Amino acid sequence: MDSQALANHMRHPLGRGHTPAEACTGAAGGAACGDLIRVSLTVDAASDRGVISDVGFDASGCGATIAAGSALVALVRNRGLLDAARIGADDIGRELGGLSPAKRHAAELAADAMHRALGWAARTQARLSLRADRTLVAMSGGVDSAVAALLIAGEQSDTVAVTLELWADRENDGERSCCSAQAVRAARQIAHGMGLAHLSIDLREEFRAGVVDHWLEDHAAGLTPNPCVRCNGNVRLDAMLDLGERLGAPTLVTGHYARVYEDDREAAGPLLRVARDESKDQSYALAALAPSSLARIRFPLGDHTKAQVRELAEQAGLSVAKRPDSQDLCFLAGTRRAAFLERHGGLGRRPGEIVDRAGRELGSHEGVHTLTVGQRHGLGIGGGEPLYVLATDAPAATVTVGPREALSTDRVRVHELTLHRDGSSIDGVKIRYRGRRSPCRMTRSLAAGSHESAEISLLAPIERTAPGQVACLYAGDTIVGYGTITA
Repeated sequence: MDSQALANHMRHPLGRGHTPAEACTGAAGGAACGDLIRVSLTVDAASDRGVISDVGFDASGCGATIAAGSALVALVRNRGLLDAARIGADDIGRELGGLSPAKRHAAELAADAMHRALGWAARTQARLSLRADRTLVAMSGGVDSAVAALLIAGEQSDTVAVTLELWADRENDGERSCCSAQAVRAARQIAHGMGLAHLSIDLREEFRAGVVDHWLEDHAAGLTPNPCVRCNGNVRLDAMLDLGERLGAPTLVTGHYARVYEDDREAAGPLLRVARDESKDQSYALAALAPSSLARIRFPLGDHTKAQVRELAEQAGLSVAKRPDSQDLCFLAGTRRAAFLERHGGLGRRPGEIVDRAGRELGSHEGVHTLTVGQRHGLGIGGGEPLYVLATDAPAATVTVGPREALSTDRVRVHELTLHRDGSSIDGVKIRYRGRRSPCRMTRSLAAGSHESAEISLLAPIERTAPGQVACLYAGDTIVGYGTITA
């Protein structure tokens, strides 16, 4: 450990108090730790490498934080964007002659702030030259995305990792979320361990407006939405595809279990195909991706089982090889749904009646938004035959219950329907993420395109799901359309 290097950066900090013109700024730290660092940098848009032409920082707190900011300026200035994206806390520590465990926190904060600034610059200033061998790979910090990166890095000579920070909430368990600040740092460590450049993109505002707000509004209306379909189709993957264009990367890779079907006879573009291991298939959550987006995306895990993926991770010595899969929605992450709805949507206790199909009152509930069609437990109605939620009425604040057989239906009605192929090709529908495809046909002829509403006839009855969920429409094992289920 060279204490002289640390002392020099503390006494004569490079770039402290300097903010370049039109700078992109990232910050880390704050009240929780008492240390705060803010890094500002500018990328030369005329440079095909995205050279960082100017950089400065400001910091408050311990001397090690100031030294870490100074070391960062020395490391980053005049580097290309993707070269700078390979710099992490370890590099900052080495520039300072080594850091004790107690001071390493300063290097981590400096790296976090710098990567947030780099991510903003990549989205707004960079215009890197197109390279056919450059691939952008989405990394969440979990085993699936890590193995996807591993597989692609073995094929492509220029692989860049990106992690999205989508949500921040003190009540969440950041370690269990795939989109928290902790997840970003974990993904960066994995990417750097593979020798990859890593960028983190702050999409918290876009995610709140494009996903969470809709989810809250739908719950207030008595619906049960699927936020993952909206996120993948309208926010998350679109942002990464846009980033790929700026970085000169024509292809985006993700760790989803899905495949792409391309038919040379169709000019309408490729379609989603279910994963070979249907028990892990995630194509349902990707249903809203447009064919034009699919043309630029690869899913290297689509032909693998989960066991094979974990085995590949162990063989590569990845620290996440045995990390359990996340079961929560990313923005819940350890938070009860009811508590989240109250805290962020103002959906607190809104009592009402539980009634049977004849309208007789059987009990009371705490709010229509706390229950969903098909639910059995948590109704607070004891004795007699099991009762299930058949319908909810938000304006009337009533919940109708009945026997399980009353959930059976041979029709599925949808609105906001999108078809990528003619409706005559449809032979299956899936109405739950973990459900099965059910044989079906459209009740009327529909051409490819957008339709306000439609009805699907099932060849055998199935149990209804909640309004607001997504119906995926299939031709064989290929998704040809999707719509939102109505009451």
